[in-house]
Amino acid sequence: MIIGVLKEPSPETRVSLLPEHILFLKKLKVDLCVEQGAGDTAFANHDKYAEAGAEITDRNSVLKKSDLILSINNFSSADIGAMKPGAVLLGVFQPLFHAALMKEWAAKGLTIFSMDMLPRTTRAQSMDVLSSQANIAGYKAVLTAANNFPKYFPMFMTAAGSIPPAKMLILGAGVAGLQAIATGKRLGAVVEVFDTRPAVKEEVMSLGAKFVEVEGAADASKAGGYAVEQSEDFMNRQKAKIAESVAKADIVITTAQIPGKKAPVLITTAMMEAMKNGSVIIDLAAATGGNTELTKNEETVSHNGVRIIGDSRLAGSMPSDASKLYGKNVLNFLQLIIDKEGNMNLNFEDDLVKGTCIANQGAITNERINAL
Repeated sequence: MIIGVLKEPSPETRVSLLPEHILFLKKLKVDLCVEQGAGDTAFANHDKYAEAGAEITDRNSVLKKSDLILSINNFSSADIGAMKPGAVLLGVFQPLFHAALMKEWAAKGLTIFSMDMLPRTTRAQSMDVLSSQANIAGYKAVLTAANNFPKYFPMFMTAAGSIPPAKMLILGAGVAGLQAIATGKRLGAVVEVFDTRPAVKEEVMSLGAKFVEVEGAADASKAGGYAVEQSEDFMNRQKAKIAESVAKADIVITTAQIPGKKAPVLITTAMMEAMKNGSVIIDLAAATGGNTELTKNEETVSHNGVRIIGDSRLAGSMPSDASKLYGKNVLNFLQLIIDKEGNMNLNFEDDLVKGTCIANQGAITNERINAL
């Protein structure tokens, strides 16, 4: 079997597999075909791939000869048209937002696996691309905030006077939020955290942050680490509590997303107008609409002295480590669908294989996509 690795479209800097991952594929008795320049932006040139045993060729050849094709982002229509019949696609396709596209690909007889649909269970942790990339995003969100904030993060006591520590508010204590807490604390900020899930309070406090509670939240224990929709009464009380914390914050990092739906708006324009001049908001939910009313994905918006930075590509700002972690996630998943002889073996009795599969041999298998 041949696995193909493609060069991602700009501005993506990551690559699905690095040269260091090829040895593992060889053990699976699988050959690798890599597009020329696929790893350049992740600091892995084609010579390294060739040394590890991969074939280096052009994009069209990769598409035509590969049985399984890896790509972090969605394929173009030209890519789909060039693929061999019955090819298997594996990437992060956000199928709940691109249901029509998934149906179009399936109509070509393709089998589609989207890693962002992987059930987020204990067994799946080693394959969880959302968590591995969110970890990086949370870390980089704090560093981005520090670079844009016109003051120190830590407290300083000098002969010229004392500098108070920055106050950071993090909305959402998932993987990105928890990493943001740890990074903010290392830089000396005072950190408050809001999350609708009471279960994360202990984790937040163990990292040295204050947990802001609003009672009466809907149960999010089965939402795979995401937010869930809340009652109107809870939303009103939540809004008041967040407004109070936002007004005091110098840095706000927002991370709340709901699978397949627009991100919840947690920070209104009025809240931002109550913030201090020079304050910074980093919105990690920008790709799905953002957690503020003014967020624009891949843009920085200034309003009333507050900078709102919408950035859904922060993981790509560390392309080498991001690719390393993503590739390891992919390798762990491939073990579920490739047998010891190097052949494709799709066991749909396995909940991880079933949950990640969007279409099999041209038929949409995911009920949620079928309903859209």
